[in-house]
Amino acid sequence: MVLANPEIAGLPNWVIALVAAGGLAAALSTAAGLLLAISSAISHDLLKGVFKPDVTEQQELLASRIAMAFAILLAGYLGFNPPDFAAGTVALAFGLAASSIFPALMMGIFNKRMNKEGAIAGMVAGIGVTLLYVFQHKGIMFIASTSYLGGMPENWFLGIEPNAFGAIGALVNFGVAYVVSHMTAAPPEHIQHIVEDIRVPHGAGEAISH
Repeated sequence: MVLANPEIAGLPNWVIALVAAGGLAAALSTAAGLLLAISSAISHDLLKGVFKPDVTEQQELLASRIAMAFAILLAGYLGFNPPDFAAGTVALAFGLAASSIFPALMMGIFNKRMNKEGAIAGMVAGIGVTLLYVFQHKGIMFIASTSYLGGMPENWFLGIEPNAFGAIGALVNFGVAYVVSHMTAAPPEHIQHIVEDIRVPHGAGEAISH
């Protein structure tokens, strides 16, 4: 609508061109920021932080570039084969984020007992059930010929559409993360102090003591 409004209003072509250029610049800047976030999360947080702590900077940079290339290919594929119209695709994206990242962030701040094992198990479980429900309706990797896994009817779980199933995935994430974190070792004491500092900023002791 923003891009169409100047033409609807009958404004000159140069105004329409400026609005289109601004929209394109905004889209490219957002895409660039997301690509950097994806590549750094995979190369630094996942590869260096979990799987291979002794990786060199050159190897980390190479992993970042490879991750960025795969992200571009996946985004291009989904662009040519969108799983839904624009609003539905955005809803799916936010649903996947809600079922994976949101519970880990919330419990990491408000639950000092949350540990790495609980966060990973919760994220895998949450996004796993969400993707199964979405793929059952829209096909594996959104390929229509593979839809309806197991022959289940549409919206079979309490009538919830796949675009809104992220809320259920988030609840699964919370439950699994809580159980696993209490069945495994507690995080180190200095990590618990970091969480406490996040919850209660320095200088706020007198305010919360009442």
